Amino acid sequence: MSWNWKRAAAGFAAASVLMAGMAACSSSRTDDGATASESSTAAEGGGSGGELIGIAMPTRSLERWNKDGSNLEALLKEKGYSTNLQYADNKVDQQISQIQNMINEGANILVIASIDGTALAPILETAAGQGIKVIAYDRLINGTDNVDYYATFDNYQVGKFQGEYIETALDLKNQAGPFNIEPFAGSPDDNNAKFFFAGAWDVLLPYVEKGVLKVPSGKSPASDDEWQSIGIPGWTSEAAQNEMTTRLNSFYAGGTKLDAVLSPNDSLALGIAQALEGAGYTPGPDYPVLTGQDGDQANVLNIIAGKQSMTVWKDTRELAKRVATMVDEIASGATVEVNDEKTYDNGNKIVPTFLIPPVVVTKDNIQDTLIASGFYTAADLGL
Repeated sequence: MSWNWKRAAAGFAAASVLMAGMAACSSSRTDDGATASESSTAAEGGGSGGELIGIAMPTRSLERWNKDGSNLEALLKEKGYSTNLQYADNKVDQQISQIQNMINEGANILVIASIDGTALAPILETAAGQGIKVIAYDRLINGTDNVDYYATFDNYQVGKFQGEYIETALDLKNQAGPFNIEPFAGSPDDNNAKFFFAGAWDVLLPYVEKGVLKVPSGKSPASDDEWQSIGIPGWTSEAAQNEMTTRLNSFYAGGTKLDAVLSPNDSLALGIAQALEGAGYTPGPDYPVLTGQDGDQANVLNIIAGKQSMTVWKDTRELAKRVATMVDEIASGATVEVNDEKTYDNGNKIVPTFLIPPVVVTKDNIQDTLIASGFYTAADLGL
């Protein structure tokens, strides 16, 4: 695995990209469990020849994937494509079966947000044999030559923002500490989780090594490469809550103060916040710094309430727009625009990639980011 991505990520500056809302109508499935195909033919007058685009999303259980699927499907329909949108309930076998159905139906292009980035090589070989192009959506697909393009956010920068937020909030550059921190990482089967953790840990590990930060639980990876040792399978709130509760009961019961929790996304942060509440932590000056990612509504409400410090917002509408453009470029035979052809090594090849910059959201800039962009209304957030 190439680690040039660390250098590439450093070149991305924090940018707030405020986008207009897009249509959200969708004929996507209403249940995760079904595997039968659902094809939706676009109305006449679209911009394509009606090619069938298969969209494989991992689950409906996380808010962001519902938005990703419906936004992308709506954009492709507006362009005149037929779509087959499927959610796989975080079950790898189910996702493989759904992709096979898309191939059988004659899909021209597959857009895949993988559950397990290492499990799709055989089915993608089948797709390649039929000339089907594949776009990896937000999660890199590993161990295969048969992924043509990758569209994602700058995931190393996501983690870096989280680490820098903790660094600033605790004034680590100027304080001797020690401050107590508990780090978490994402699902071990999600390739992106590695980038999130590395971005944050590259900021925070030097303070651990100096003793400015301490990890009372001992769950402190010695390097970026050991991130899976603290990974939360499936990115579930429940698993994160249970793990945080165990750490609090085992290492903080005697009155030891917890100063910060590195959470790589909002789903984990939601469970961690519930564990903190159960342990008696209340919003205020002694509440731990708690990071997140995605800008999920429940977490933004927690930020407003003081139960979470920040989230790194990835406007999935912008990602959907980029992937829809890639689909157009592939379908028309045009050159597919990418902005990174060095970083994302999937073990078999460097996958041509388009990176989108993420945005830090705190209580102070919710209005200027999430609301001003139309991602949420003020009413959505009780403002």
